Amino acid sequence: MNRRFGLLVAAAAWGVTVPTSAWAQQRGDQDHEWCEDVRRGDRDRERYCEVREFTLDARSLIAVDAGPNGGITVEGWNGSNIRVLARVQTWSRRGDPEDFLGDIEVITTGREIRSEGPRGRDIGRNNGWSVSYELMVPFESDLSLESTNGGISITDVTGSMDFRTTNGGINLAGLAGDVRGRTTNGSIRVDLEGAEWDGTGLDVQTTNGTVTLDIPEGFQADLEIGTTNGGFHIDFPITLQGRINRRRIRTELNGGGALIKAITTNGVVRFLRGLIWVLFVGGGLWGVSVTQRPTPYTLQPAVPPSIPAPQTPDFLHTT
Repeated sequence: MNRRFGLLVAAAAWGVTVPTSAWAQQRGDQDHEWCEDVRRGDRDRERYCEVREFTLDARSLIAVDAGPNGGITVEGWNGSNIRVLARVQTWSRRGDPEDFLGDIEVITTGREIRSEGPRGRDIGRNNGWSVSYELMVPFESDLSLESTNGGISITDVTGSMDFRTTNGGINLAGLAGDVRGRTTNGSIRVDLEGAEWDGTGLDVQTTNGTVTLDIPEGFQADLEIGTTNGGFHIDFPITLQGRINRRRIRTELNGGGALIKAITTNGVVRFLRGLIWVLFVGGGLWGVSVTQRPTPYTLQPAVPPSIPAPQTPDFLHTT
């Protein structure tokens, strides 16, 4: 769980309510730990950062637009309201970036959480700003998330979710429900948990990037993997059914279940028990060696091994 919300989760567990006024007094924190990496920023640009905090009532759909240039992190918790951290950054090559900080407004009322700030001639090569968001939401929540140049991360949430980003990665863990996500230029990682998917299914796609599905041994699902410019490599026996072509494979894992779909346009798919890597093609097929994850297991981040020299892929290879 994110350190920044540790106190909130502890308070909820003991039934303690944090007054809204207490959060309001903390808005505009320049010394917040989330600003540490900003302070280590570019040498040729002055940077300013502050974190604003908000407490919102629960709503049927939690919508966030992090454009321009912001990321979104969402974590489920057992509270009944929504906690929001908004990291506001400004930068400038020819002036004080704090000068236009007051022109950036984080809007939490209305249909979606978003920000407004300077545009046009005031912002360009020498000046800029962004707002990134971290949210704690009830475990059962519907989400609509969008970013232009930033990543999206969702953990421990059940519901209907639709999210997309143009240039940024996507990280998902402990999800359930009807989940759909897209990125144009970025990687996707999905950590599945339990024995099967609870809900309609998962559909993630990338145009240029890496897709990693971490699947526990024994997980039941209908799996669909596909690539437009790439190939497939399967390292253990599986039953293939339905139509199979050079761009898509669909199969049942351990008797089948909800649909788990992972598609890449420019990539190659390698399917291993316990882990699936969909690798971006850069001059040939990249091989991967992965150790099977045991059951029961302790969830740990998977680290890709060294990548050997490119080689010509077979269309379909099974062993």
